[in-house]
Amino acid sequence: MDYFHQRRRFLQQFGQVAIAVPGLSLLSDQVLGLAGNQDKKLGIALIGLGQYSEEQLAPALQETQSCKLVAIVTGTPDKVSKWQRKYDIADKNVYNYQNFDSIKNNPEVDIVYVVLPNSMHAEYTIRAAKAGKHVICEKPMATSVKDCEAMIKACKDAGKMLSIGYRLHFEPHNMTIAKFGKEKVHGKITKVRAIDSQEMEAGVWRLDRKRSGGGPVMDLGVYCVQGSIYAMGINPVGVTAKEGPKTDKEKFPDVEQSMEFTLDFPGGASSYCTTSYADKGNLLRVEAEKGWYELSPAYGYSGIAGKSSLDKIDFKQVNQQALQMDDFASCVKNRRPTRVPGEMGMRDVKILMAIYESARTGKKVPLRLG
Repeated sequence: MDYFHQRRRFLQQFGQVAIAVPGLSLLSDQVLGLAGNQDKKLGIALIGLGQYSEEQLAPALQETQSCKLVAIVTGTPDKVSKWQRKYDIADKNVYNYQNFDSIKNNPEVDIVYVVLPNSMHAEYTIRAAKAGKHVICEKPMATSVKDCEAMIKACKDAGKMLSIGYRLHFEPHNMTIAKFGKEKVHGKITKVRAIDSQEMEAGVWRLDRKRSGGGPVMDLGVYCVQGSIYAMGINPVGVTAKEGPKTDKEKFPDVEQSMEFTLDFPGGASSYCTTSYADKGNLLRVEAEKGWYELSPAYGYSGIAGKSSLDKIDFKQVNQQALQMDDFASCVKNRRPTRVPGEMGMRDVKILMAIYESARTGKKVPLRLG
């Protein structure tokens, strides 16, 4: 099955799935951008040409139906010629961090995708909005709630849309888990287990707190937070966390090596979460009154697999990033709300900050998420 038909099938099957975010109601096929003119491809500029842009986003933009790669922004001049040759990018559509604001004069660019270290997300989201561009910002949205608020305000003031790069909201296995949680298909959910861990190489920016805002909690733990919330179909009300021991103090002088945290939900259920930069694990498991179901692996770019005591959770793999960017382009063209808005990103940053607070104080931190 080719990408276009996979996309149509996915949207037909999961068009009614919505995740609760305060102040937003995401309903119907209209939210997915299925109405209106779908002929014009919107131009996307990637800001930050690191591994994720190079290996995932740029290739995905060769498969998209509603948007295309037209510009790049990089602080590394040596990368420019390679990208220009590979993706036929004109000289006038190449920017650096110093002249980025001049992108406001480029009508070919409709959307800026911010793919930079976490500490730079707020600055470039705000600058992109002021330049009159819609924004997709990679997760985590920012390194503070204050920055999230500023990002949302800047986009609203500019009349531009803001979306967070939560690709799993466009992945059928994960959205089946969300459907089960929203509709309580298997009765009351009693327990969730979420694990996202990987071994991190030394010396990368993710181990620098000033650039990353933290360690695996900020990078991988956000998937555990996200998975727990859409598995439950409701926001948590409290969190308890404990940082794990540092077995490699040379690699982790600045950020946590691992973290265990528990999200408590209304009604008494909890999600038990683990994230680490010195281990391997990739799981989202749900236990309910009538049975259990899980994804293992749960959060990868591909290879996601599901099993259940009651249901078959088996779908063809999709290009998550292509679906994600197509959906946002369609939302922009049709002036529909995105299912992964800045408010959702800010909610999750509030939870991430509460995890660190609980680990620091040893106390349970209440969550007031609206």
